[in-house]
Amino acid sequence: MLRERKAQREESLLLVLQGKQLDGIWHTSIIVHKDEFFYGSGGISSCTPGGTLLGPPDSVVDLGNTEVTEEIFLEYLSSLGESMFRGESYNLFEHNCNTFSNEVAQFLTGRKIPSYITDLPAEVLATPFGQALRPLLDSIQIQPPGGNTFSRHNGQS
Repeated sequence: MLRERKAQREESLLLVLQGKQLDGIWHTSIIVHKDEFFYGSGGISSCTPGGTLLGPPDSVVDLGNTEVTEEIFLEYLSSLGESMFRGESYNLFEHNCNTFSNEVAQFLTGRKIPSYITDLPAEVLATPFGQALRPLLDSIQIQPPGGNTFSRHNGQS
């Protein structure tokens, strides 16, 4: 089963964005072939489902099933980790865990993750508060603790 993981809503920012109500700030990952895969400033990582220090997800969205074998999936992840999703490519607004989850979900099922997640960075940046905070937020590197950096050469390390 393939699932999208949403974790840790930051309620304190909801009303600060000058009248723009947000349901949360989402961290997403993909659970497939009995492991959870996510992306942060350390690159692509994996763990057992719910195994990061973020704990259990607030909610899980079932994106369907995949016919992609584990071997093909791991080869695909390896190529992503060497190209589009290297740790130094991480950007909180433009190339983040949600970008990764969306890309992987489309590869596995042909379906995207929900737009309320992928549209969130643009919504935040459309506010004066988001624009004022952008320089600070652009410098933030996020890597949820508790996962293992994915490496195809060593299996999942």
